[in-house]
Amino acid sequence: MFSDKVVWVTGASSGIGEALALEFAKQGASVIISARRDVELLRVQQACPDPGKVKPLPLDLAIQGNFTELTQQAIAFFGHIDIMVHNAGISQRSLAKDTAVEVDRKLMEVNYLGTVALTKALLPHFLSRKAGQFVVITSLVGIIGSPMRSGYAASKHALHGFFDSFRAELVKDHIDVTLICPGYVTTGVSLNALTGNGTPQNSMDEATANGLSPVEAAKQMLTAIHNKKLEVYVGKKEVYAIYLKRFFPSIFAKILAKAKVT
Repeated sequence: MFSDKVVWVTGASSGIGEALALEFAKQGASVIISARRDVELLRVQQACPDPGKVKPLPLDLAIQGNFTELTQQAIAFFGHIDIMVHNAGISQRSLAKDTAVEVDRKLMEVNYLGTVALTKALLPHFLSRKAGQFVVITSLVGIIGSPMRSGYAASKHALHGFFDSFRAELVKDHIDVTLICPGYVTTGVSLNALTGNGTPQNSMDEATANGLSPVEAAKQMLTAIHNKKLEVYVGKKEVYAIYLKRFFPSIFAKILAKAKVT
């Protein structure tokens, strides 16, 4: 499906991002992989079937001043980019009342503003080609919210607001936007999630441990990307929460208040 495509994946050093990079590579795409950890990017590159078609490009969403230069480097690897997959981000596990505003600010800076800044750095390239696809890995909590994730949910809701508006603006330019909302996927997201004082949780959520495998999640996501879906939900039974909230909001609110979320 992607043998003639150039794909840039952020957060590609582990979890969903790594699985996406490997799956794109298996399907013949040329892949640019970005994350903060150079060593892990090299590991992912070597795990791909043709490492020569995979280019590591270290990037930190919290440091946005060099995004223009990094985007030019990314374009130079293969001459152009067809698909930008925004996957990088950080989660949270703390009650709002116990969470320092600096933690809220970091979640918004990385998850929302970092993604928007990188999007705007790449947009001129897509506009010049009158083609391109932005893929944003948000979360089910970008739609429904959840206890212990107020700042994280806010950052994901913000992504939906921005990219829904952005999509409408870009129709005439033949640029697509796909929002992908995963539920529980067995990654290290809960291990690295920020607690109220900004330190990592360092423990695995039970629901996360029992979620979809990153490989299965990535396969479903690639199908959605290929079909240029507007918005898709990936997960197990937790995806039904979307419809429960939509059609039975009072019942959903009662269930959510009692839900085990860590």
